[in-house]
Amino acid sequence: MTPPTLGNTTPGRELRRRFLWLGLAMTAGLALLSIQLYRLQITRGEEYSAKSVANFVKEVRLRADRGVIKDARGTILVDSRPSFDAVVTPAFCTDCAEQVIPRLAELLRWDADQAKKVEDLVRQGRRNAPFQPVPVRVDLTRDEYDRLAARRDILDGVEVAPVPHRHYRTNTVLSHVLGYMNEITQEELERLNADGSRYALGDYIGRRGLERYFEQRLRGADGVRKEVVNARGQKIEELNVKLGDNAVVQPKAGSNLVLSIDMRLQEEAERAFPGVTGAVVAIDVNTGFIRALVSRPGFDPNLLTGRVTPTQMAQLSRDPLEPMINRVAAEHYSPGSTFKVVTALAAFKSGAFRPETMVNCPGGYRLGARTWRCHLDRGHGLVDGLVAMKSSCDTWFYKVADTIGLDPIGEMGKSLGLGSPTGINVVAEVPGIMPTTAYHDKASPGGYTKGMALNSSIGQGDNNVTPLQLALVYAAIANGGTLYKPQLVQRLENLDGQVVEEFQPEVVRKVDLPPAHLKAVIEGLVKVAHEPGGTAYRSRLKVMRDLDIKIAAKTGTAQVARLGAIRLKTHQMSFFERDHAWFAGFAPADKPELAVVVLNEHGGHGGADAAPTAMAVIQKYMDLKTLDATAPPPRPNQPYTPTLTRAPSPDEAALTRGVRPPKVLLPGDEESEDTHATQD
Repeated sequence: MTPPTLGNTTPGRELRRRFLWLGLAMTAGLALLSIQLYRLQITRGEEYSAKSVANFVKEVRLRADRGVIKDARGTILVDSRPSFDAVVTPAFCTDCAEQVIPRLAELLRWDADQAKKVEDLVRQGRRNAPFQPVPVRVDLTRDEYDRLAARRDILDGVEVAPVPHRHYRTNTVLSHVLGYMNEITQEELERLNADGSRYALGDYIGRRGLERYFEQRLRGADGVRKEVVNARGQKIEELNVKLGDNAVVQPKAGSNLVLSIDMRLQEEAERAFPGVTGAVVAIDVNTGFIRALVSRPGFDPNLLTGRVTPTQMAQLSRDPLEPMINRVAAEHYSPGSTFKVVTALAAFKSGAFRPETMVNCPGGYRLGARTWRCHLDRGHGLVDGLVAMKSSCDTWFYKVADTIGLDPIGEMGKSLGLGSPTGINVVAEVPGIMPTTAYHDKASPGGYTKGMALNSSIGQGDNNVTPLQLALVYAAIANGGTLYKPQLVQRLENLDGQVVEEFQPEVVRKVDLPPAHLKAVIEGLVKVAHEPGGTAYRSRLKVMRDLDIKIAAKTGTAQVARLGAIRLKTHQMSFFERDHAWFAGFAPADKPELAVVVLNEHGGHGGADAAPTAMAVIQKYMDLKTLDATAPPPRPNQPYTPTLTRAPSPDEAALTRGVRPPKVLLPGDEESEDTHATQD
């Protein structure tokens, strides 16, 4: 045996050292394993437990019934119809891109772009919410439904889900008020869910009108049903009973909207309005609630509710009549002679004019080197304020503007709400323009000149109003000076018809209008409809069945193009060069209830092309008032059935095939200081 050498170790000592290091490594490994087990089982145990359950317990979303929209008498205008969507749950879709989506593309007749889009949606869903069904085809046809049902066995993760689809029973009527729905965007999804909403990919959300403004009240709250499923997402019936009573959380239906609009009056306004484009507004002068509202042309919300094709959107955007614009509030126009009530009130307030103040009308008004013509070339002779209102003598109002200037007229218009949004909120609106000297000094080349006041005094120049604003002006004159906020919804109801919230009239302001001034203006407006020579006299006799109804009225004809040396008839002009025909008024004049404004865009003359519509609406309103006082109340929740049929006019048919021409010279352009006289 060889003796040990200094500095060398024995084999036993080396072995013990190795065992020591091995023991330390095992101890460290067990310590790390214990820490990880503690974290998984104790610290995050509930989280991972829930995730493991999600592997075989699927949460099925129970969609809440979206609230219906009714008219003032309870007739259902908008509800939901049953439909089916094809959805894919990414977690259960095995070989999705390689097999399932190509099979879907074949069954549903998708092109390559559609299939690629669906593949991207499913990939995004797998990353963000793998157990959340992703809609890949909405509102299946019967044939599509049958094809998917027949091949269900080879479509892992694909289901046909019953989903209510919004149904607009009025078609294009009231489309700008009702709005429409389409798919929520990713940005909206993140923003709304961060605020506590519970939207999911593929959900529809309200766009425009009532659908948008009352989105949260209409949509309600979804419920959930838990189901035990296998790895392919198929339900296992025998295991579902083990989930217990907490397996289902019932959905909560959204609120119903009850509008202030009466569809019987709405139908009459639609029927009586001859315009290719334009607007009709009927409003309660004592509350501000809107009773009828026409914006023509409209669009079909049923077409836009869903995934609209690029071709469909291109057709809407290229339409020269611009059907997506709400002409009641989102477009403004020169009001023509309907604005003269504002000028008259400003004149009386100034103290420089009284209703009996006489002005000679030789057929125009001379200011400097220019002559502003009256619509009657031979002139009206000596006229006072009331006769000037009746015959729409421009010269009397030119004299007012030359005497008091533009600012008193502008201040009166602004006090009545012109130049500012009405606050209706439900629909988009523009503020319009109520010009003053300060406005022209800033906006007009060369600044303000006195001729601009003359233009504005008869509702021309840069003076622009919306039909809704003008209706509120006449409502304020009718009720003694109260300017109301316009409203379209009277109340919210629950599913059982119980009132959830009722909306009350809202006063914007009390306008300082002396009773004597109002009395004089109303007297002049009554002459317009009830005395020979009044610009609405013939229309009242022709249309009204009840001639005892006293109507306060004003017609107007607003220029679109500059007048030439030769006056052309309406039919001799291209459509977009024709004048706008206006009517504004209220009835009964001695105890006002309803204010009506009609704008027949490019329609011709106010007395012939706008007044008859207003007269028909007023007559219908009075007839309905008598009928409702004696007839039994209607059965609630009856679906609306359209009864209106209207063939397009030759102008409309031609325009929809053409292209909108370049805009002609508009009121307010530099050259528009020339005469703005037209026949009302």
